[in-house]
Amino acid sequence: MALWFSCKVKYAIQQENGKQLMKSEQYLVDALSFTEAEARLYTELGSTIPEFMLASVSKMNLADIFHYDDAETWYKCKVVYVSVDEKTGKEKKVPNVMLVNAHSVKEAHERIEESLSTMIVPFEITDINLTAIIEIFPYVADEKPTVQSKITEEDEGLKASIPSAVSAFENEATQAPENS
Repeated sequence: MALWFSCKVKYAIQQENGKQLMKSEQYLVDALSFTEAEARLYTELGSTIPEFMLASVSKMNLADIFHYDDAETWYKCKVVYVSVDEKTGKEKKVPNVMLVNAHSVKEAHERIEESLSTMIVPFEITDINLTAIIEIFPYVADEKPTVQSKITEEDEGLKASIPSAVSAFENEATQAPENS
């Protein structure tokens, strides 16, 4: 499950009249820790915004993100699932927060319904709000070999040498005289 961090940055832009204006923007970063979220944000934004200050980093609990290529505006949707407790038989409402990008609130509602249409449990969309999120940076796996893949390669080499060691042991056992 992804761990999302809401990151707010501030930077100065030069206006046409020569004055500097402080601008604030919000980004969403998928990372394992606050430190990684900060590092990834500097990597992602370093080329587009040369000098910026990271104002805040906070965890954002999200159940899911639905990305569509045709819209840039992000909406935060609260979806409530109804689950039944098997022991008591009572209905329990489970709230989840999801993000979807759309052109309007109506389209965001339609896209959430479309994305969740295969759900077996009943759900209700109770809240849709416009967010200030400019862009989302999901986690992308590195192309470099990881420690795990190196260990696996070494394990394969060991596995290949085991049959020859076993057969050598069996040969010694059959050639040894029996003590009776």
